[in-house]
Amino acid sequence: MNFRFQNLLGAPYRGGNAVISENTTLLSAVGNRVSVTDLAKSQSWTLPCESSKNVSRIAVSPDGNFLLTVDENSRGLFINLRRRVILHRITFKSPVTALKFSPNGDVIAVAVGRLIQIWRCPAFRTEVFPFQLIRTISAFDGDVVAVDWSSDSQWILAGSKDLTARLCCLRKGLVRRPFLFLGHRDVVVGVFFGGSGSRVYTISKDGAVFTWNFEISEDLNTISNENNGDCHRKRKSGDAADEGVEVLAGDESLNGKAESPEPGPSPTDVETQEEKHSGEESGERKEDLFPFHRGQWKLAKKDYCMQAPAKVSTCDYHRGLDLVVIGFSSGVFGLYQMPDFVCIHLLSISRRKITTASFNDQGNWLVFGCAKLGQLLVWEWRSETYILKQQGHYFDVNCLAYSPDSQLLASGADDNKIKVWTVSSGFCFVTFSEHTNAVTALHFTANNNCLLSASLDGTVRAWDLFRYRNFRTFTSPSSRQFVSLASDQSGEVICAGTLDSFEIFVWSMKTGRLLDVLSGHEGPVHGLMFSPINAILASSSWDKTVRLWDVFEGKGSVETFVHTHDVLTVVYRPDGKQLASSTLDGQIYFWDPIDCQLMCTIEGRRDIAGGRLMTDRRTASSSSSGKYFTSLCYSADGSYILAGGNSKYICMYDITDQVLLRRFQTTHNLSLDGILDLLNSKKMTDAGALDLFDDEDSDVEEGIDQQTRGKLGYGLPGSLPNQGRPVIRTKCLRIAPTGRSWAAATTEGVLLYSIDESFVFDPTDLDIDITPLAAEEALKARQNLRALVISVRLNEDTLIKKCILAVDPSDVSAVAASIPFKYIQRLLEAIAELLENSPHLEFLLRWCQELCKAHGNSIQQNSRTLLPSLRSLQKAITRLHQDLADMCSSNEYLLQYLCSTRRTFDLTGVKIINKNPVKASVFCFANPVKEVPPRLQSGKRSGDISSLDFLLVEALSTHVILYRLHQRQSFLKLELWKLVRGTQGRRGQH
Repeated sequence: MNFRFQNLLGAPYRGGNAVISENTTLLSAVGNRVSVTDLAKSQSWTLPCESSKNVSRIAVSPDGNFLLTVDENSRGLFINLRRRVILHRITFKSPVTALKFSPNGDVIAVAVGRLIQIWRCPAFRTEVFPFQLIRTISAFDGDVVAVDWSSDSQWILAGSKDLTARLCCLRKGLVRRPFLFLGHRDVVVGVFFGGSGSRVYTISKDGAVFTWNFEISEDLNTISNENNGDCHRKRKSGDAADEGVEVLAGDESLNGKAESPEPGPSPTDVETQEEKHSGEESGERKEDLFPFHRGQWKLAKKDYCMQAPAKVSTCDYHRGLDLVVIGFSSGVFGLYQMPDFVCIHLLSISRRKITTASFNDQGNWLVFGCAKLGQLLVWEWRSETYILKQQGHYFDVNCLAYSPDSQLLASGADDNKIKVWTVSSGFCFVTFSEHTNAVTALHFTANNNCLLSASLDGTVRAWDLFRYRNFRTFTSPSSRQFVSLASDQSGEVICAGTLDSFEIFVWSMKTGRLLDVLSGHEGPVHGLMFSPINAILASSSWDKTVRLWDVFEGKGSVETFVHTHDVLTVVYRPDGKQLASSTLDGQIYFWDPIDCQLMCTIEGRRDIAGGRLMTDRRTASSSSSGKYFTSLCYSADGSYILAGGNSKYICMYDITDQVLLRRFQTTHNLSLDGILDLLNSKKMTDAGALDLFDDEDSDVEEGIDQQTRGKLGYGLPGSLPNQGRPVIRTKCLRIAPTGRSWAAATTEGVLLYSIDESFVFDPTDLDIDITPLAAEEALKARQNLRALVISVRLNEDTLIKKCILAVDPSDVSAVAASIPFKYIQRLLEAIAELLENSPHLEFLLRWCQELCKAHGNSIQQNSRTLLPSLRSLQKAITRLHQDLADMCSSNEYLLQYLCSTRRTFDLTGVKIINKNPVKASVFCFANPVKEVPPRLQSGKRSGDISSLDFLLVEALSTHVILYRLHQRQSFLKLELWKLVRGTQGRRGQH
C-alpha cells in the first residue's frame, strides 16, 4: 500500500505568475503546489512540496536548479527542482509582491511591502541560517509591485504604487539617492532594462509605456565623485539614512566577491574569504559596473496602448528581441516591438483578466494565464500556433472514471464540462461541453471507445472517443435530474438513477429507446453498479436500502438489504462476490450478494473525523457533521477498499481484518476551510468569523479565492452570502484497473496517487544463501533460472529486471516453464514495467507469450490475485500495439509510394511485381532471407543497383521487423484479453 502523490489534474493554473525555465520547462502555481510542464516532451507533473497557503509568487534561478515559492502567508520554500525536495524554508514579515533572481544567480530581490530585500541565494550550501539578508532598500512611498535586474547584477529597477519607478545600486556609497522615473498617472506594473542596458521601459496600469534613455554627462562626473566622497564619509560615521538604503550586512558584491574592507567594520558585516582581496580586484569590478551614476536619464518618448477602459494586468519584456508583451483585464494581449512601439499582435485569448504573461528564454514562445477560468496557454507568436492549451475545471469536480486500460481518466464538474486526461502525460486532450448543468456521473464502456455521462440537466449522453462527438443522448419522458450511472458488461444497457423521482431508467445503447423504469426506492438513488459476473444491478438510496435488480429478466427488485441509516453509495468487488455500502452514520457494510447475508462492518467515523469549519460552533472532535463516507472504491484484487467523504482524509481499510491500513491527507492548504482542527479565537468576533467579511479595498488576485464558495455567512450583517473559503472534501474515488494508481476528486482538483517505485526491502523466502552477490555469480555462470529465482526472492526490482534481460532468447521458453508459479505475479509486474521503457520489445513479448503458454491454467485459477498484474501488462502491450500500428501504417504508405515508382525489383532472386507491401512483408516473413546479396552487404551499393532500389529494400526490411512485432503483439493482446475476461467470469457474451 505504498502509494505516494504523483500529479494534480483538473487545474493547470490557479493564480500567481508562471515562468519558463531552460526554455522548455513551464512552472505554474496550482493552489499550494507548483505544476511543472515539459513542453518538449509533452508531459506534466506536480511537485510533492506543499506550501501552507496558495502560492502567490514563484521565481526560478537562471541555471534552472532552484525554485523559490512564496505563499499568501509570506512563507517561502527553496526547492531543488532536479530532486523535487525542499532545501530551506523562510518567512517574510510582509506580503511578497515581486520576486526575482539576479542574472548571475547569487542573490534574490524580494519586494516586501515598501521595501526591497536582497537575500543571498542559499544554493547547495548546508548552513544553520542559509538565507542571509544582505541589504534592504527602503526608498519607496508605496508598495513595490515590479522589479528587474541589470545584466551585470549590480543595479535593480523597481516600480511601486506611488506612481514612480526607481533605479537603485546595490553598492553602498556609489549613488546618494535612487534615480526617479516620474510622469506616470497610475501604478507602475512593469519596469525593464532594455537593449544593452542603456534604456529603461516603464509600464503603468493605464496602458502608458515610457521609454527612457541614458546619457553620460561629463559635467556630472565631478558631481558624482563629490557625492561619492560625501556618502563615503557618511558611511564611515554610521549615517546611511539619507541614501534611502539600510545597510544590514557587509558589502558583498553580487559576483561572489566583496569590496575592500574598510576600517572599523560593524559587527553585523558579513566576513567572507573574498573580503581579504582589495585594490586591483575592486578596481576591475568598478569598471564592469554600468556607469549609471555618471550620467542622467531622459524621457525619450511616451506611447499608449489605447485599450481603455481595460487596465494593464501583467507584462513582460524580452531583452534579446526587444519585445514587450502586455496583458489587459479584458482578456486582450498586445505584442510590441520596442523602442518604436510597433504592434505585432493584438489578440483576445480569454473573456477574463490575463493574470500572467511571460517569454521563454529564446523569445519565440509566450505564456499566458487566466486565473479566473484556470486557463494556461503557450503560444508561438511567429507561426501563430499553440504549443500548449490547457484549461482546468473552475468549479468542483464531482465524478471520475478510469478507462479499462487505465490510460485515460475522465472528470466531470459543476462547470457542466467533461474532460478526458491522459494519465501518463497529465494533459487534457478533449473537452465536452454539451451538458447544460452539473455533470454528476461518468462511466467507460468495456470497449474503451465510449464514455457515458449523466447530468442534472436531465440527459445521459454517450461520447465517441474516436471522433470526439456526442453520438447518443438518452432522456426520460419528463424532466429528471440524474445523479448515478451504470452500464452492463457488454455496454448494451444503460441505467441512470434520479434525484427527484427516485426511479431508475433503463435504455438501449443501440436504439437509444427507453426500455424500462425501475420503481421501488423512496429516496434519491445515489449509487448504481452492475455486477461484474452477472446482469444483477445494485442500487443505493437515501431510503436506507440497497436493492438488487434483475434488469434483463424484468423481475424488478429481487433482493433488499435494509440499513439503519441513509445509504450514500454502493460498489461491487471486482470478482462480484461482495458488495459494500456506506451509510450516514459512518459505517461501511459488506454484503454477500449471492447468499444475501451481512459479512462484516467497519466503523469509520473516528477515522474520517478531522477539520473544523470557521462557522462551526463545536470542536472537530465533538462535531458530528461530515463523519461519513460518500465514495467507496475496491482495489483491483479486492483486498482493501478506499473511502472518502466531506473531510480532508481518505481512508484505506483491509477488508479481511477490518482495520485501517493508512489515512491519506489530501492537502495541507490553509486557504481551504476544514484543514485546521483548532481555530484561532482571535478571528472570531460577535458578528461572526472575520473571514466572512468582505474587504472592499482588497486587491487579491482572482483565482481559487473567487471560485466555489458555500453559503457560510448565515445572513450576518456585513457578510456576503457566497463568500468564505472553499471547504475541503472528496467527492469521488476511483482505482485504476491495473491497481497501481488511484484518483480522488477533491476541492483542489483531481489528485493522482501511484505506487512508490523507490526500492523497499520486502523479501520473500529469504535464506542465508539468497543474496545479491549470489545472483550476480549465477549470472556470470550462465545459470539464468537460479539467478532469476534469487532476484525474485530478494524482491529487488533492479535485480529482477537485470536477470530477465540476461536470459538468452533461445532459453526463454525453458526458463518461463521452470519458474515456480508463486513468483509469476512479481515477474509479470517487472515485465510490464520493462515494456514501458525498454527497447527490447520482441524479447519481452516473447517472455509474455511463454509465460502465458506455460502458466495459463494456473493464472485463470488464481484470478483474484493476478488480475492487477495482468491489467498492467495489458495496458503496456496495448499502448505499444497502438504505437507500432501507427508506424506500420506509415510504412505501408511509404512502400506503396516506392512500389508505384519502381514496381519491379529483385530481392535474392524472388521478384515481387505489383505486390501489396503488406503481402510482400508477409512473404518475406514466411520466407526469411538467409543470405544477403553481395551488392547489398555492408550498406554498399554497386553500380547495378539504384538508390531507389536500395531505399526500397531498407524500407521493406524495416517493415518486416515491425510487422513481426505487430503480429506478436496482436497475438499477446488477444491472449491477455481472454485471460482477463476469464478471470472476471464472463459468461460468453463476448
